[in-house]
Amino acid sequence: MQVDYADVLRVWREADAIPEIEHAWLFDHLMPIGGDPNGPILEGWTLLSALAAHTERLRLGVMVTSNRFRPPAVLAKIATTVDVVSGGRLDFGIGVGSRPDHPLARREYAGHGLPYHDTAHAVGSLAESCTVIRRLWTEEEPFDFQGKYHRLTGAFGNPKPVQRPHPPILVGGRSSATLRVAAEHADLWNIPGGDLDDVVKRSALLDRYCTELGRDPASVTRSIHLPVSYDHPGPTLDAIGAAVDAGFRHVVLGLPAPYPDGVARWVADELVTPSS
Repeated sequence: MQVDYADVLRVWREADAIPEIEHAWLFDHLMPIGGDPNGPILEGWTLLSALAAHTERLRLGVMVTSNRFRPPAVLAKIATTVDVVSGGRLDFGIGVGSRPDHPLARREYAGHGLPYHDTAHAVGSLAESCTVIRRLWTEEEPFDFQGKYHRLTGAFGNPKPVQRPHPPILVGGRSSATLRVAAEHADLWNIPGGDLDDVVKRSALLDRYCTELGRDPASVTRSIHLPVSYDHPGPTLDAIGAAVDAGFRHVVLGLPAPYPDGVARWVADELVTPSS
């Protein structure tokens, strides 16, 4: 948000040439949730496909897709297209959708004619969506799906994603209900940083849910999103070190706009290399 395509493309192309940076992410909002509320913002998946076509190495994704915006079968088709365009570099991020306590996020639903259901509906819908999307990516025959929140007749995906059996699924969120969905469906789980003690407790809760399902908790990679200050990188460095020590091996650094010249190289030199 508050940036144009040329700026995002510049940063991603620069990052694509820096081996220390393994992955790059967009977010999924239709109106800005910070800065000028009427400022520019591009649709995340369309932009991701364009950036996939202009990069060669970076793994890429949306951190995270709002399950409230698109029907799951449509989202599965969009994600497959990005995996094909990228040559199999997609990490598929998905979550419940905007928090109910964020007024700037809530307005984008009314502004686009989209319903905003309660949390129980949203979490149940997310779980069914993960099932539908995985089946569309992997099943070789059309199928029907009759869930509580989603119903499909003759559902089928062709082509399949490049990655087999399917792109890694990243579920984002911190609520216990979302963690249950992550325990069942996620290859990676992402949580915003901040209160590390709470983050660690949430990770332990995910461990418990995985165990209850008969799943090895270590099979879910722990991912954390940390904000970056260009003027004061020290706190970010400290946060990276603490997160890694707590078992988070997948670190996403949030870069504020406007992006300085050479910002990807700066990230590698000032934040990634010292941390490793």
